[in-house]
Amino acid sequence: MAVDMRLPTVKNTVSLSLSAKDRKDLVVPGDVITSDTGFMRGHGTYVDEDKLTASVAGEVQRVDKLICVRPLKTRFNGEVGDVVVGRITEVQQKRWKVETNSRLDSVLLLSSVNLPGGELRRRSAEDELTMREYLHEGDLISAEVQSVFSDGALSLHTRSLKYGKLGQGVLVQLSPSLIKRQKTHFHNLPCGASIILGNNGFVWLYPTPGQQEEEAGGFYTSLEPVSLSDREVISRLRNCLLALAAHKVLLYDTSVLYCYESSLQHQVKDILKPEVMEEIVMLTQQKLLEQES
Repeated sequence: MAVDMRLPTVKNTVSLSLSAKDRKDLVVPGDVITSDTGFMRGHGTYVDEDKLTASVAGEVQRVDKLICVRPLKTRFNGEVGDVVVGRITEVQQKRWKVETNSRLDSVLLLSSVNLPGGELRRRSAEDELTMREYLHEGDLISAEVQSVFSDGALSLHTRSLKYGKLGQGVLVQLSPSLIKRQKTHFHNLPCGASIILGNNGFVWLYPTPGQQEEEAGGFYTSLEPVSLSDREVISRLRNCLLALAAHKVLLYDTSVLYCYESSLQHQVKDILKPEVMEEIVMLTQQKLLEQES
């Protein structure tokens, strides 16, 4: 049996200008956010003796005069327009149930998907009988939040060709609070792989595809063998995501790419070793600070 033994190493100290202690936007329950009465109370706050106080641990967000606290660890609270990656859990009448890391299962209606071939017509009883040929239990999909029901459940749609059934790749489940909101969550990285950063914390890594057949309507999945080099790149990206998440670094295309570049001097299997992980994340944070300044 192979035994992995590591000797103590000298840490390379990297000076970061902004430490966690200096940040004023991070609060714990009971912290006074402001004593000014001109602000409105949002989620994650309550008023105690005319002072706005945090009720959860998280990041303070201000929108005009509205103050709310976004929890650092929570289930996904979807909003209209959010990109999600989910797994089909059940096929029901004219709808699929989808697990999206939220409090309730999301709903994907039969009328909210593209038909194979991109046909635009009313859904018939024949379409309802062949629902499992489109998507069945266990399939992974990318979708967009179309609306939010009164009980908090999400209604999804895949009416764009960039959404639909996912083929070969790796799913990484992280905290939704670590995903940075951007204009696009689909990125083709220069390292040869693509990434879908779902707002719900589900991240999908897959080989960058060639030309996709538009006639498939979002249901086409390539079953071609994935090359060893592509598998190594995806494995390295997966370990980089776990390393960034372990150190609570915000995930977006730039931070993932910087982390990937910082990890190239190490083998894929060594990235998740504590001392290597810390070194890679520190280098990534330094690059991000240099880019911001």
